Order: sequence, then structure tokens, then C-alpha cells
Amino acid sequence: MAFSSYKSISAVVKEFQVKYTEAEFINEIEFNIPDYFREDLQTVMREGVVDNSEFAICENLIYPVLKEVWKCYRSKFLLWSHESLTYDENLSGFPEYILAKRSPLGKVVFDKPYLLLVEAKQDKFEEGWGQCLAEMIAAQRLNEDPQMTVFGIVSNGAIWQFGKLKADIFTRNITLYSIQELDKLFAAVNYIFRQCELQLDEKVAA
Repeated sequence: MAFSSYKSISAVVKEFQVKYTEAEFINEIEFNIPDYFREDLQTVMREGVVDNSEFAICENLIYPVLKEVWKCYRSKFLLWSHESLTYDENLSGFPEYILAKRSPLGKVVFDKPYLLLVEAKQDKFEEGWGQCLAEMIAAQRLNEDPQMTVFGIVSNGAIWQFGKLKADIFTRNITLYSIQELDKLFAAVNYIFRQCELQLDEKVAA
């Protein structure tokens, strides 16, 4: 069953016996957003067609934010777009974006751990989280380290929701973020990337 077959978070929770919780786990880390980025985003949102499809949402609103933060972490991570993620026949598909460790073999190699999975939806957040949590479970199993936290984002471009999976506990962050409050959104995404980096450093040190 592909990730897209999961239509609700409750279905995934029941099938894989994951505990669902809600909490405030994001501690925003300030990010210096370049002026050119602000100006470009404002132009695109004011003059362009940014949300008529999930592809448009990805290209115009989600990827630019992720890419801007990723640049600061590019020595350790690669940001993959629509890359195949397969654990077994029930957990397979193509997440919109995956943050994965940069392989020592070069940027053409899709390496684990898979630390962040992003799902774009046109306002279908419940369905989006069903797919995203399934992707996070697949990543956790591929990593073969249930104690490592896998993060997830579901966004319709305007609203961004964050979650994390550690062992058998999925936590959805209570606070929602908006692209209209760009500084807060970037600070939240930066926090997620920083947590991924810390985990990677701990594994290397171990």
C-alpha cells in the first residue's frame, strides 16, 4: 500500500500501533532571511499563481523556504525532491521532500538517515499527516534506529504544521506556522534542521 493510500492519521496510528500526542516541541532558532528572498516571495505571492496545485505549492512556497535553510546545512545534508522511499509494499512512495545525510560517495547517492519528510496538500491536512506519518515510519525502519527522531512537515504553502516520531510516539506540534509570518516560520524550520544536525553529529561521535 503506497503512502498515498493512507487518508488519515488515525488509520496509520492504528495500523502501526503508534501513540499520538500533541505538545509544543519547537524552540525557534532565529534565521537571517536575505532581503532578496523576501522580495522574491512577495512578488510571487502577489503576482503569481502559487497554489492551484500541489506541484505549484511545492515549487513556489515550500521548496524555496526549505532550500534557503538547507544552504546553511549543505555540508552534511542533501535535500531530495520526489525521491523514492521504500521500506516494504505497505510503506512506499514519493514524499515531496526528504532531508537525508550527505553520502561520502557523493551527491548522487541517496543515503540514510532520513531525518525530515515533507508532504504538500491543498488544505487536506488530515490526509497529509496520514501520508507523512507513514513516510516517517518507513524512514524510521530504514534507519534501523527507533530512538532517532524523524521529523515531518505538512503544508499547503500558507500554513505549516510540524511533527516528530521517536520510537512509537508521534508528537504533533500544537502551534501552526504561517508563511505570512516569515521570520517565525524560518525560525521553526531552522530548529528542525538544527535538531537533525545534532542527531547526525551524535551518531558520528558514537
